[in-house]
Amino acid sequence: MITLRKITLDNRRQIFNLEVAEDQQSFVASNLSSVASCYVLLTNGSRPFPFAIYADEEPVGFVMIIHGDTGYELPSIVDDSYCIMRLMIDKRYQGRGYGREAMTKILEFIRTFPAGPATYCWIPYEADNLSAKRLYESFGFQDSGEIVDGEPMKVLKL
Repeated sequence: MITLRKITLDNRRQIFNLEVAEDQQSFVASNLSSVASCYVLLTNGSRPFPFAIYADEEPVGFVMIIHGDTGYELPSIVDDSYCIMRLMIDKRYQGRGYGREAMTKILEFIRTFPAGPATYCWIPYEADNLSAKRLYESFGFQDSGEIVDGEPMKVLKL
């Protein structure tokens, strides 16, 4: 069973050590860098939600969700949206359906509107990352036609 859990002093190193396969490393920043970005975003008024992704009691991935202004290049819908800025499953756990289960949990969390109401959820992705593109589309995300920080963007109406 997949769960989203807070990153704590006890699990942080395990989360920082998770990594994607070598051929995927250009698709996503390291988890350490992402958690550091969350701190910077938080101290600058954004609402980041970093979570460890667990399969039962084993950490298998990481997700970084942001509400509103990210401080990055922004799409036109930013004021009324959540963003799944980073999502990764460790290379040892890929191909087991954990990414799909995690996306279900992520969207359930977002639909609780923890930082306030929103109409959309958006997710930037590398155009070459076809498996991510297919995953997002299977949840109803559609191309927005916008490019954010050099990456195409998919949008889901919540």
